[in-house]
Amino acid sequence: QVQLVESGGGLVQAGDSLRLSCAASGRDFRTHVMAWFRQAPGKEREFVAAISRSDSRTYYNDYVKGRFTISRDNAKNTVYLEMSSLKPEDTAVYYCASRYDSTPPTTPLEYVYWGQGTQVTVSS
Repeated sequence: QVQLVESGGGLVQAGDSLRLSCAASGRDFRTHVMAWFRQAPGKEREFVAAISRSDSRTYYNDYVKGRFTISRDNAKNTVYLEMSSLKPEDTAVYYCASRYDSTPPTTPLEYVYWGQGTQVTVSS
């Protein structure tokens, strides 16, 4: 069992940076792939970024590639999402997700554990 708690969201201006954190409880963190998804009002939840469990291979949605960076610290049971050059269209609730696997999938239905989400609002 893994519990995930996101933090770090807030209101920023376009062009600003923000770092989201996702703290995981439980002993299985090192065996889980981790991902960030986001959901804007009236839209489906979409994949943002993911990271493998051991060799830290990373995967990104084309919309955020080059602006967002996902990383993990297995000693702290935490995954991060560094976001830079934020745009108003990045406004959404950002969710952390995990599953026991070696390679992270990119569809929400394949993830077992979810955090409660953290709101990111980017003003123009």
